[in-house]
Amino acid sequence: MNARILSAGLAGVALISLALGCERGTPASTVLAAKTAGLSPNFSASASNHHMRWDIISVNFATLTLSAGGVASARANLDLSKITLTGSGTFRSNPGNPQDVTGGGTWQTFDASGGSTGSGSYTVTGLVSFTLAPGTVPLQHDNIGNPNGADSRAGLLVVRVAYSDGSEGTLVVSCHIVGTPDAVFEGVTASKGFVDYWNREVPPAPPGNANRTAFHVID
Repeated sequence: MNARILSAGLAGVALISLALGCERGTPASTVLAAKTAGLSPNFSASASNHHMRWDIISVNFATLTLSAGGVASARANLDLSKITLTGSGTFRSNPGNPQDVTGGGTWQTFDASGGSTGSGSYTVTGLVSFTLAPGTVPLQHDNIGNPNGADSRAGLLVVRVAYSDGSEGTLVVSCHIVGTPDAVFEGVTASKGFVDYWNREVPPAPPGNANRTAFHVID
């Protein structure tokens, strides 16, 4: 999420942070909320074969606009080496039905001092699981799904990925929005080969623009 909130002052920034569905004790979460829109009572990730899209997103705080094309990072154990990812993709939401998995993005790894240790692309090769979480996120502007964010969802996605250097791993995409339980984090984690980048980086306070995700129903 990016840019300044015009003519709002400190009070406006505080309201925006609340509307972002903050995780307890952390900066603002995924996306801005402006009005109430509940989940459909018939929507169940385990019972309905919904076609879904996931994104690592970018948000412009000046225009309250969510878009694809963001970046997110996670760190490994102890030495704090890091992986940074871009990406998006689609899948079917319930196991047992055709999963129609697509997607991928770019990756770059860094050592503890911040020096690049590799980069390339990755491809999503399979769905491990997706679980829907409570939450609403109607935005003023949504460039991915419904313009007012009515088809946005919170949840937890795990997919298998193949990296361009021949290594394999998993990608976890977690989306926390307004009304989502605080146990649900916002951002991504990933494994690559024998390294598990398990410690996701927290989204920065506005206007910081990183480590945010979104799910959309696209059927």
